Amino acid sequence: MTFISRITAPFWKALLAGMLAWTCAGPVQAAYPEKPVRLVVGFSPGGATDIAARVVAAELSNILKQPFVVENKPGAGSNLAADQVSRAAPDGYTLFVVAVTSAINQTLYKDLNFDIVKDFAPVGLLIKSPNLLVVNPSLPVNNVQELVDYAKKNPGKLAFASAGTGGSTHMAGELFKLQAGIDMLHVPYRGSAPAMADLIGGQVQLSFDNMPSAWQHVQSGKLRALAVTTKERSASAPNVPTMAESGFPDFDVSAWFGLVAPAGTPSDVIAKLNTAVNQVLAMPAVRERFDTMGAVAAPTTPGQFGDYIKSEVDMWGKVVKASGATAN
Repeated sequence: MTFISRITAPFWKALLAGMLAWTCAGPVQAAYPEKPVRLVVGFSPGGATDIAARVVAAELSNILKQPFVVENKPGAGSNLAADQVSRAAPDGYTLFVVAVTSAINQTLYKDLNFDIVKDFAPVGLLIKSPNLLVVNPSLPVNNVQELVDYAKKNPGKLAFASAGTGGSTHMAGELFKLQAGIDMLHVPYRGSAPAMADLIGGQVQLSFDNMPSAWQHVQSGKLRALAVTTKERSASAPNVPTMAESGFPDFDVSAWFGLVAPAGTPSDVIAKLNTAVNQVLAMPAVRERFDTMGAVAAPTTPGQFGDYIKSEVDMWGKVVKASGATAN
């Protein structure tokens, strides 16, 4: 061995060891997030999904030190927004504010370009809330049974509003029609806010709207609440009976909202987002805000949320098939 080779041998050994260590470690990911994050909502501003998204986005911005910006993309029962996010880069900078609507749409729509289970990575559940059966005060009914009686005496004359075809506000109405044996016209809107505006104005007579967007109008006297759709009364509206108490023991519908990312988003990014989301949901001020909306914070792990979405797709699939509801 020459003098030069004896001198350089340790260098080459050190270089080779360093290269092997770098290869085993894999590429070093940049800190997340390093730029603004988009939260895409599939409904108009002012609805329950939008309200929940903005509450959480404001606190995520504080925790993760980057803007979390809510972007509304209404249309096709939130399918336009879901389709857009499913095609986005799986880097954690474009998220979808998923709702029960997407679980329903998986069966309701026959030609979706995405699968809510396969094409998304669950981040975490945000809130759960009952829907609220509300009517325009001009309708001469004060409880669910009176509404059923009125509908049977006036077949086809009642119209119920929803925040869009396929959402819980739509399918709760379809389930009510099935169980009550009544005929009502479904009128879909592009979100809860325009649906509530027409209900208050008397263009439609009733709605099974999400508690966060409907309860404020009940409190102001613009709408009358007949029942909540869960099997237990809402802590925010303890005097409002349940559909089960009103003669429909098998009626149990919840609205829920959560965050998902495009499939393939790195697991460490998902974990960081989930941790931050659950921090937000643990904040007393946030819980109080949701409570005033009639909603309950519902923290989960990504895995738990994924299992929940699958169970909702299965449950609502049965309701869709039984009702015969379809959407194009």
